[in-house]
Amino acid sequence: MPAIKQKLNAVHGERGQSLVEVAVSLPVILLLLMGTLDFGMAIFSYIILRDAAQEGALYASFDPNNEVEIERRARSIAPEASGSSSYSPIDLTDSENVEVAVKIIGDDCQGLTGKGSNSVQVTVSFDYPLFMPFAGQAIGATLIPLSASATNVILQPPCQ
Repeated sequence: MPAIKQKLNAVHGERGQSLVEVAVSLPVILLLLMGTLDFGMAIFSYIILRDAAQEGALYASFDPNNEVEIERRARSIAPEASGSSSYSPIDLTDSENVEVAVKIIGDDCQGLTGKGSNSVQVTVSFDYPLFMPFAGQAIGATLIPLSASATNVILQPPCQ
């Protein structure tokens, strides 16, 4: 009989132990999941910036002197239509938060000058805000600066 009573006491004590284990491990697991989500959204944001820079550089390879149209093409890649089913964490049309820079390397016409070909580089930059509230304290910043650039050779007709 004493063995059965001892076994019953052990079962009742383990119920509290399981509750403590869950209470300790659940916040850690949730922090890891939130960090993974935040990191994934930052990577997704970088991919959008890279695609915007590539679109701008593609247009710039045909018309390198038209910086207004190059910037418009870089900003118009994300589907922000009201009926759209896609989602973009970055609003590329927001000129206060998203910066587009165009730099011509060499001359602004096709062909070789000196040691290299003429090309154009488009850079798109954005400060990604962290989603996790405590991540900013852990890394010392609440924003992650993201920047992507693409370079294309100028393909317009040669200079006259």
